[in-house]
Amino acid sequence: MLDDLDHGILRLLADDARMPIANVARRLRVARSTVQARLARLEADGTIAGYTVRLGPGVAAEQVHAHVSLVVDVRRVDTIITALGTVPDVRTIYTVSGPVDIVAVVRTATPAELDAVIDRVARIPGVERVQSSIVLRTALDRDDPPPLA
Repeated sequence: MLDDLDHGILRLLADDARMPIANVARRLRVARSTVQARLARLEADGTIAGYTVRLGPGVAAEQVHAHVSLVVDVRRVDTIITALGTVPDVRTIYTVSGPVDIVAVVRTATPAELDAVIDRVARIPGVERVQSSIVLRTALDRDDPPPLA
């Protein structure tokens, strides 16, 4: 169960994962050791799964981003997700409702690499149809986790 202090720590780190613990403690008006202990617990229990780097627009623009929509044999969804997870350029996998069953977010360096990834995905047993949508421009990216409280 997360309390207000946990939520505060998570909000601050979601904005700046490199914020020093002393700054987090100061902003939340608690002892540094308290923040350290809370972080250790949040990491140990899986609430914090890791820390990452968000690429700036210049670097991100050099990559090809696509949303690859899959219609699959629903009896094989778990196996398909496992197979998708072995493709390094597949960054995120969503199961969705609607006319498709899975959306995979793919990021490659070139259109040719994207084509190869799509071909590889289409060959996964149980994948019935593949459709890709290449991201032309990111108009808004809040990239923040959903509100915690």
